[in-house]
Amino acid sequence: MNILILNGPNLNMLGIREPEVYGNKSYKDLEEYILSLESEYPIKTDTKQTNYEGILIDLIQFANDNYDAVILNAGAFTHYSYGIYDAIKSVNIPVVEVHLSDITQREEFRKTSVIKDACVNTFMGFGFESYKKGIEELLKGRENDDC
Repeated sequence: MNILILNGPNLNMLGIREPEVYGNKSYKDLEEYILSLESEYPIKTDTKQTNYEGILIDLIQFANDNYDAVILNAGAFTHYSYGIYDAIKSVNIPVVEVHLSDITQREEFRKTSVIKDACVNTFMGFGFESYKKGIEELLKGRENDDC
């Protein structure tokens, strides 16, 4: 399974930004963690990060013809980007939403995900493991012929 891992705004600042929320591991550590999952699961991953909403939309659309699935950490766009919601709805591959922190336990404005209903599932609050859970969900879906 070829999976595109997309990370939104400020994820490049992991290890620097709010370590009390996100921990001390860097974005490079996250990329290495995701790459290590290729030895545990029958997957190939490409990981991208951008601070720009339009680029995320373009990448979701690009994934439709080039990948089997997407794992998306939309960062702050999670809470207000109907453009990303529409992009997810426009593709014919599954998209799993992930978050490092549990957004339901954060600031009030973070408690709503406007992209959730466009995604096949959401995993949050497990740190890097949220990505692993997303991969497992996609593989389970493939076993059930959902992917």
